[in-house]
Amino acid sequence: MPPVPRAFALAGPTASGKTAAALALALEHDAEIISVDSALVYRGMDIGTAKPSAEERAQVPHHLIDIRDPRDPYSAADFVRDAQQLIAQVNARGKPALLVGGTMLYFKALFEGLDEMPPANPEVRAQIEADAAERGWPALHEVLALRDPETAARLSPNDSQRIQRALEVLRTTGKPISSFHGQRTEPMPQMPLFSLEPVDRAWLHARIEQRFDAMLAAGFLDEVKRLRARGDLDAEMPSMRCVGYRQAWEALAGDTPMDDLRDRGIFATRQLAKRQLTWLRGMPQRVVVAADAPDAIGQLAARVREAS
Repeated sequence: MPPVPRAFALAGPTASGKTAAALALALEHDAEIISVDSALVYRGMDIGTAKPSAEERAQVPHHLIDIRDPRDPYSAADFVRDAQQLIAQVNARGKPALLVGGTMLYFKALFEGLDEMPPANPEVRAQIEADAAERGWPALHEVLALRDPETAARLSPNDSQRIQRALEVLRTTGKPISSFHGQRTEPMPQMPLFSLEPVDRAWLHARIEQRFDAMLAAGFLDEVKRLRARGDLDAEMPSMRCVGYRQAWEALAGDTPMDDLRDRGIFATRQLAKRQLTWLRGMPQRVVVAADAPDAIGQLAARVREAS
């Protein structure tokens, strides 16, 4: 049997203090950090993602940060493949891997395995979008119903994202997307999972507000302006749908009042944190540490030592 990877994980909602805690844990255990964050993979998206600073990344090796251009997709299956390879490489260097982040789908995919789906095909996807612009998504839903009635029956005629993906798979493989269900990646052997979760939700809300204000002061709007100025990105790309970026993009496009950006960004971030906490409650194996405790990092470090 292959050796069990030496790895442990730290999850938590946005703004719960994961970056500082991960740095302390990595330094104590001589670990390398593997990011579990669907936004940190994108280059040029630094301020709005609260990406670890150059100084922090110089102290401890970080992986899966700045590995994609914002126009290129990165899926949960990509993450599982990359994370498994990196854990093996870090272990080969005689070190443990510390997986840190708040993209709970990635954690779930790594722990439980994931259906093996065909990769995205940007050219076919663009063709489908053009068809939808001309005919409407309900018409494409009818096309899907003829080729893959099982999938179409589960989807609303206006569920553009899933209709597009189902048609993309049909066009690139000739097979219905439902035929790929049940073909799963191998789950990772269970690793310790620690979670920073606030006892007082108001504490987290205050930190979210403080962080969004700090992002705005650091030039977040200028960052989004530069991304818009490229000309090859649009508001429907996964990178630009990240919390904060979507609200800034809409404000810069004139779709929403600029004066509402702060409130809309903070509200969207709170909603993200709420979803993250819901995901975490579905992971009963996690060891919870109060993120708002005065000595949260010390308590976390003690729990990690107990599990080592």
